[in-house]
Amino acid sequence: MRQGSDGQAVIRFRATGVSLLLAHLLLVGWLTLRPLDVPWVTASNLHLFAGIRADLSLGPVEAARRIGEGLLLLAPLGVLLPMAGGRLTVSPWASLIRTVAAGTLISATIELAQTGVPGQVVDVDSLLLNTTGVALAHLLVVPMCRARLRRRKQERVGVLPHPRDEAGQGATPTIPRVGIAP
Repeated sequence: MRQGSDGQAVIRFRATGVSLLLAHLLLVGWLTLRPLDVPWVTASNLHLFAGIRADLSLGPVEAARRIGEGLLLLAPLGVLLPMAGGRLTVSPWASLIRTVAAGTLISATIELAQTGVPGQVVDVDSLLLNTTGVALAHLLVVPMCRARLRRRKQERVGVLPHPRDEAGQGATPTIPRVGIAP
């Protein structure tokens, strides 16, 4: 989808993806990096799954809310990063790995930036939940949307037959092998 007669559509698609990506990152930055006026702050969580276990001990409704917030915070990146890339024909595994790696780096950057913000603490479980949310969103949306866009492009352009497949030319003649004289 990058080259061809529909170059303007690709540019608009990528520009929309980049705009939505920047808007989402600004929202995430505002939500996660603003100072909180709290009387006390819990200690940083550097033990894997300790925060998730603590959330589960609060009951099913509160646990679902807290874990869901962690999964949904960066989940749109799973769709917006490939959209900003604008590729239709790409390996699904390579796309997933690139997107999850970028989501992990963004989440780690946010967690490290929180160390300097009053009222915010580092939580390794939020890094895990954010990355899982990016991967799930990518797996649930991107392959299906790319397949639909590829089908739509083929229908619009039309699949032209290869010149050799035309019936008017007939079969290609072959030359028999001739042995070498002694």
